[in-house]
Amino acid sequence: MQRAKKIGVFDSGLGGISIYKELIKLLPREQFLYLADSKNAPYGNKPKAKIRELSRQNTEFLIQSGAKAIVVACNTATTQVINDLRKHYDIPFIGVEPAVKPAAEFSKNKKIGILATEGTLRSNLFQKTFNTYGDNIQAFIQVGTGLVELIELNKLNSAELKALLESYIHPMIKQEVDVLVLGCTHYPFLIPLIDEITHSQIKIFEPSAAVALQTKRILSKKGILNSGSDQKEGVDFFYTTGDTAILQSFIKVHAPNRTTRELPKT
Repeated sequence: MQRAKKIGVFDSGLGGISIYKELIKLLPREQFLYLADSKNAPYGNKPKAKIRELSRQNTEFLIQSGAKAIVVACNTATTQVINDLRKHYDIPFIGVEPAVKPAAEFSKNKKIGILATEGTLRSNLFQKTFNTYGDNIQAFIQVGTGLVELIELNKLNSAELKALLESYIHPMIKQEVDVLVLGCTHYPFLIPLIDEITHSQIKIFEPSAAVALQTKRILSKKGILNSGSDQKEGVDFFYTTGDTAILQSFIKVHAPNRTTRELPKT
């Protein structure tokens, strides 16, 4: 039965776990397949053709593994190629977009910071979103060069990462931004450090809860939501093209109560 199949999730690496955390909260009876393409991280500095190729490979792996729907838990892949995926595969795709609209609405002084990957910022989708909702705001946009690589190495508490992040955030503080949009699913893992740097004076917007809610809506609309009260909590399967030990350490920290299976490399 279609509704008993799994939900696929892929990202360029570990970042999509920030989305996965919200998915399992909202959809505890679903099973998930998570694919971290850490070997090819980051996607943000790659040409569109390469992002399309990698995203199709990820999609085909997840479909072959039993996915009934796929969450593209990567801002770059969403903004660059999700429409291509929807045209080529006959299952629902749910994407991730920077939360420009709620950030613009929330900002009191109409100054927002946007920290994102190069691929997201150069996409037509981002430009369309920003042009629609960013008319009355000043945006201070920063490409987060180097952040994904350090997160992929599990260096969240390193002095190197803190110094790099400070170099991106301090100019925004000087410009008196009161809102920061995180335009990469890796970046929510930096929120404790961002709060430390900003003394929690800047409101942070990231899309994980909204993505989980949209996933539930789409599954319900398609009639494939697995909400049976007699089913036990899902068992999830994780795969990586990179370092299995690092992915396992992220799962232990960020989804400690979830039952997971072996993490073979794809």
